[in-house]
Amino acid sequence: MLRLHNSLNGQKEDFRPRHPGQVDLYVCGITVYDYCHLGHARMLLVFDMVVRQLRAAGYAVNYVRNITDVDDKIIRRAAEHAEDIDALTGRFIAAMDEDCAALGLVRPDLEPRATVHMPQIIAMIEMLVAKGHAYATANGDVYYAVNSFPAYGRLSGKRLEELRIGARVAADEAKRDPLDFALWKSAKLGEPAWESPWGAGRPGWHIECSAMATHCLGAHFDIHGGGMDLKFPHHENEIAQSEGATGQHFVNYWLHNGFVQVGTEKMSKSLGNFRTIRDLLGRYRGEEIRFFILGTHYRSPLLYTGETMDAAVSGLRRLYGALDGVAPAGDLDGEAVERFDAAMNDDFNSAQAMSILFELARRLNSAKAGQPDEAPGLAKTLITLGGRLGLLQEEPTAVLRGNGDGADDAAIDALIEARGQARRSKDWAQADQIREELTQRGVVVEDKPDGSCVWRRS
Repeated sequence: MLRLHNSLNGQKEDFRPRHPGQVDLYVCGITVYDYCHLGHARMLLVFDMVVRQLRAAGYAVNYVRNITDVDDKIIRRAAEHAEDIDALTGRFIAAMDEDCAALGLVRPDLEPRATVHMPQIIAMIEMLVAKGHAYATANGDVYYAVNSFPAYGRLSGKRLEELRIGARVAADEAKRDPLDFALWKSAKLGEPAWESPWGAGRPGWHIECSAMATHCLGAHFDIHGGGMDLKFPHHENEIAQSEGATGQHFVNYWLHNGFVQVGTEKMSKSLGNFRTIRDLLGRYRGEEIRFFILGTHYRSPLLYTGETMDAAVSGLRRLYGALDGVAPAGDLDGEAVERFDAAMNDDFNSAQAMSILFELARRLNSAKAGQPDEAPGLAKTLITLGGRLGLLQEEPTAVLRGNGDGADDAAIDALIEARGQARRSKDWAQADQIREELTQRGVVVEDKPDGSCVWRRS
């Protein structure tokens, strides 16, 4: 049985979906005001892994990942660039889609945008006002009354008394309590606005996800996910809004992935230490980034350095090296599949699952050398289990030869042929000289027992 670490209580629990065989999953997506960075890539890949594993286990997954296309950051960035907000968000949504494709992400079944769901957002705010969970001010702002929801802090473990220490109210705000947060913001000059019962304005960030999630999946669903940085206040506020409006329990299981760290700091735009996905794609293949991220358990911190990325590249190449020259066929190795499933059923432990891939690679290398009849089944098992993580679906020789252009590959092939001819003529000095030239080009040559050889870039 799948067991999940539920952020709602900090415990690992058996997963029991509300409807047998079906999982409804909502993930907080990207706020599209800049290029996605490695921290975003981790969130995207973690929940891609979750969806893949749930589907491999036989669940029909309804995967919803939203786009935030109106909020304070977007408005500020558009003003800085003197750019129309729709043009800004459209540009970065296109960039996000390119990054997601390069990382090999499965598409969400629904990808709601905040600007398209204004009727649902306004209707939810009206419900909150009617039920006494929210109040409008004279200037047209609407705030959520945190005191009206006794369970506030249940997800984050924070207490209202502690939160109030140091809390302040800005001079232009009419809050009743410093902890109350905006559901609707009255229109300001030059900002986008929509008509509402409280006048022209726009929604606060938190209410957008509550409205989109309940519209797409209903008032009560299975799993809500996102980065650890969203646990408070965003997800805490989502619970208060959604349960305050509907009167129903909002989400059964909350999943949060850990931070990406550069040194001792979280990677983020605000700290200026982030690496965009497209920057990394200039040096690494999308599959290599995926391998790096999934090599650490999703809840643990992920340390990014050039060394840790290069180690991941080498590890992935070892797996492809084991597959090279073997045609996958036959039955899967049942014991390996069982152990892989056990790892993934233990709160999606992709790090442990990857260790099983490396064990299979070691067995495959041994089989290639001494028991070739076992190799096809081991190769098929390695490819099948790797596919559960979105890995090992490329042609091994092409991956191992790297990203050289056609002319470079042709030159290497010519040297390989010349070396083969020298060996057949027993001109060992010439063969060694050509091998040294290939080494200087960064090419590794592997001679086979039958006299043939294969090459790859180091």
